[in-house]
Amino acid sequence: MKREREADLRLVPPALAAWGTAAWALGVSLGVALAVAAGCVVVAGVLLVGRRSGWSGVTGAGVLLCAGAAAVVGGVHGDDVQRGPVPELAAEFADVRADVRITSDARRTRPRVTGDRMSRDAVVVDAEVLRVVGAGGREVGTRAPVLVVVSGEGGAGWLGLLPSTRVRVAGKLVPPMGGGDGVAAVLRVRGDAGPEVVGEASWVQRVAGRLRAGLREATEELPGDARALLPGLVVGDTSRISAELDEAFKETDLAHTLAVSGSNLTIILVLLLGPPGSAQHVERRGLAPRLGVSLRGTAVLGGGLTLAFVVVCRPDPSVLRAAACGAVVLVALATGRRRTMLPALAAAVLALVLYDPWLARSYGFLLSVLATGALLTVAPGWGAALRRRGVPARLAEGVAAAGAAQALCAPVVAVLSARVSVVAVPCNLLVEFAVAPATVLGFAALAVAPVAMPVAKVLAWCAGWPAGWIADVARAGAALPGAGVDWPGGWGGGVALGVVTVVGVLLGRRVVGRPLWCGVLGVLLVLVVLQPPPVTRVVTGWPSPGWKLAVCDVGQGDAAVLAAGEGAGVVVDAGPDPRAVDRCLRKLGVTRVPLVVLTHFHADHVAGLAGVLRGRAVGAIEVTGFEEPVDQVGFVRRAAREARVPVVRAVAGERRRVGELEWEVLWPPGEGVVGEGANDASVAMYVRVGGLRVLMLGDLEPVGQRAMVDSGALAGVLRGGVDVVKVAHHGSAHQDAGLMRAVGARVALISCGAGNSYGHPAPGTVAALREAGAVVMRTDRDGGLVVGGVGDGVRVMGGG
Repeated sequence: MKREREADLRLVPPALAAWGTAAWALGVSLGVALAVAAGCVVVAGVLLVGRRSGWSGVTGAGVLLCAGAAAVVGGVHGDDVQRGPVPELAAEFADVRADVRITSDARRTRPRVTGDRMSRDAVVVDAEVLRVVGAGGREVGTRAPVLVVVSGEGGAGWLGLLPSTRVRVAGKLVPPMGGGDGVAAVLRVRGDAGPEVVGEASWVQRVAGRLRAGLREATEELPGDARALLPGLVVGDTSRISAELDEAFKETDLAHTLAVSGSNLTIILVLLLGPPGSAQHVERRGLAPRLGVSLRGTAVLGGGLTLAFVVVCRPDPSVLRAAACGAVVLVALATGRRRTMLPALAAAVLALVLYDPWLARSYGFLLSVLATGALLTVAPGWGAALRRRGVPARLAEGVAAAGAAQALCAPVVAVLSARVSVVAVPCNLLVEFAVAPATVLGFAALAVAPVAMPVAKVLAWCAGWPAGWIADVARAGAALPGAGVDWPGGWGGGVALGVVTVVGVLLGRRVVGRPLWCGVLGVLLVLVVLQPPPVTRVVTGWPSPGWKLAVCDVGQGDAAVLAAGEGAGVVVDAGPDPRAVDRCLRKLGVTRVPLVVLTHFHADHVAGLAGVLRGRAVGAIEVTGFEEPVDQVGFVRRAAREARVPVVRAVAGERRRVGELEWEVLWPPGEGVVGEGANDASVAMYVRVGGLRVLMLGDLEPVGQRAMVDSGALAGVLRGGVDVVKVAHHGSAHQDAGLMRAVGARVALISCGAGNSYGHPAPGTVAALREAGAVVMRTDRDGGLVVGGVGDGVRVMGGG
């Protein structure tokens, strides 16, 4: 048997040199970049004239010439986005009228919580300014890349625009944040009017748009997750992906399957050409030879498919990387040259960073190249090692591929998300067999839809099964208590994780051959991921046995839990972060929620609702009658509708009981709102749980607090006594001192985020509570809090 050659690495140094130089040159002046390029050319010439061999000869000269070319290209591109009228007008925050050409699909932003508000949805789209008119009325022609951000009802009109469409808009030009790689400015457009179309899309984009629309129609009747995921998996259309599903894919590091990526093109090319080889002769595998297509015909057909794929799926970094790799392979096939994927990857990187140097700064491109490189260099060795230790071949290859990609990509993901997925490898392994059929059947539906929609719907239905499985794996993996761990973000955290990964791999090589240690580590990993409450209580001591009230550490927001029996709890507010409240409920062992009480609709109390609903039986959601802010009310009602949970209104005087837990709603009054709007419309409750007496005040301000006292609602509370008070509004300075003294609680609990910009809790409030005889505990310093005991035996434990 002929022995395979070693990997051909000759193109790797030039590709890396060009990549690094392009990333650097984009951030320096054009003069400096050209000077460096000239220096590279001079040194390369000296090496070539000297006719020296080895690294310092032809190879070194090639590396220097590629670096010099990247310096020129990067310097020119970096200079382009800083010149012309658009950056100048942006520096003045000028109001302008502009003709722009759309260069990407429009997409909605995900709402973000800022303080007590949830940002409204906006529509963003990449575009190129062709003509701009400033305040002086002077019209200037240009070609400057911008990011268009559309807020207001007019954003809906942008969602259907195809790339290459020309529109006329009025808005404000502002400088991009953080330097804005590849963007000269941000064009902010406000108002309810849609864009004025002055030039329709090219015929190529219109055809691509019809294909994408056909796929959306073919998938319209699929079940929820499959309906959302399949268009994203096939053509990158993520418009149906919910925030919750998106978060689940990120938590399990399956985001590369959430939307179209280079792997989709690889699947199609492998179907046509067969798997890549490294033999010295041309392999004839895949469908092409079986259909009688010649070598050159196969290359032409593959090139056409690659071009069509890029147009229909849009030129994202991973798609461009895969397309360039595929093009190199197709050229090698057409010319009869042996095809190896590592040189193809290096050639693709080199070509792409010289064509578009902004890719050198793209995290998506970096992750795509790292994942592909891991599969080509690290995974084969790991797979062979596992096979030598008796692991079945297919399982060994799958584990090695998922593990290698995760090892190389996890440090970069940590840079971006400050989090490490613990379940990434098993989740990727579980979806591996489903990606190919979903992709192939989805593309078949895409191609057939324009001519035979019924057939396309059948194909989409078939593709929906593996797509639904992928979504199910993502949701199940994200729902595990130990699915991910927080990690320092930024490049410091990334480097630290890289070091930990290397050490882990080195230690793992010794452990793999020892079944006992493998078993022990496997059990420990399962415990870390599942985090069964009995085990976590033994290890951490939190929550303490017999807890009755918990205040979760959810950052700057509120989320509390009242014990309502084994595995059950009434949740009062959901905090700003779904992941944080979900994690808290899992630590508490709460799997059943008879009622969720949302004291008012501010985002720091309701934005985490999806985390409460995730994987739990929820009986109902009770809300205040003051329905503002309107957009956040809509958010709650949409989440409840999707989860099929009824929404009811809290009424003062209402009494409820669940097991040993009973409570009375004290506020707000049914006839209207008194005080300062949403905060003073907070639901206030008097709770008894196993003898523990708790007063929960929501975010009531002094006006609302005094109005509640004046209404007589607290008369019974003061007679019955209060053991614990959940301090209003995160312990802000806006408190009614008379109420705090009258309550006389033994323990005061404050929920607030560490280092918050509001100064919560106010030192004066903390001092007043202590003067009133209360022990003050706060989540920003003490972590999650649990309360147990009754009367003089009340005890509070932090550290959750």
